[in-house]
Amino acid sequence: MKLNILCIGDIVGRPGRRIVAERLKPLVREMGVDCVIANAENAAGGSGLTPQIYNKLLRYGVHMITLGDHAYRKRDIIKTLETADNIARPANFSEHAAGRTSAVYQTSKGPTVGIVSLIGRLFMKPADCPYNAIDKILPQIQQKADIILVDFHAEATSEKVAMGYHLDGRVSCVFGTHTHIPTADEKILPKGTAYITDIGMTGAHDSVLGRGAESVLKSFRTHMPFPFEIATGDVKIDGILVVIDSNTKKAERIERIRLDAEAEDTATYDSDDGKPEYYSNSL
Repeated sequence: MKLNILCIGDIVGRPGRRIVAERLKPLVREMGVDCVIANAENAAGGSGLTPQIYNKLLRYGVHMITLGDHAYRKRDIIKTLETADNIARPANFSEHAAGRTSAVYQTSKGPTVGIVSLIGRLFMKPADCPYNAIDKILPQIQQKADIILVDFHAEATSEKVAMGYHLDGRVSCVFGTHTHIPTADEKILPKGTAYITDIGMTGAHDSVLGRGAESVLKSFRTHMPFPFEIATGDVKIDGILVVIDSNTKKAERIERIRLDAEAEDTATYDSDDGKPEYYSNSL
């Protein structure tokens, strides 16, 4: 049986959420998608996730959500992380960190899809070894899911590529998130695992990683903190469509997806976002 799995790159703020609300369900129907996975760690005002936005994304058609280094930016999401089985924080956070290390979803065709979130260590905040973490988790999630994917939320391309080879033939797909820039290296690895270094960003592409270019430039040039407001121009969905054989668990195809918004989004944030936070040379 063939499963079509759509993986959506980092959703950034209201523009990212709005295009998911408008375009996801028609895309799912058009492409016969069986499971939708989205990285949503930037969905609330560009940093973090709230319970309200988590529920909205599920209504829009997302089946499972992954997070990254901003997993706990909005503290009110912690209860959701501890109770919901369709949202995963990075598995190589401390074993005492709130939340689940994997999420599962049973497709309408029958097979169950599992997603594991990992976070990188190069140019990132301290975390446990992602290779040891996934080796420990795989036997557990293999008892729950027929098809397994891994979202590696990391900065360094070398670290992501290495993880792809580490998991080749052991999971069906390894895709990268975090940099918000899609890469052109999608492929099927020798043992049947689909791989791409980064699937990109769902949000305003006339921006610096989804934030207003002028504010980011000011911060870079002056080394002073400025509010990095959410940009609104040229909104797109970035992601991949992966076709996986549920019997062999091997990927048969991986395709980059880019979809434009139907209308321009002019608001910088809404009531679910709160006010823009201040950052200094850090997105």
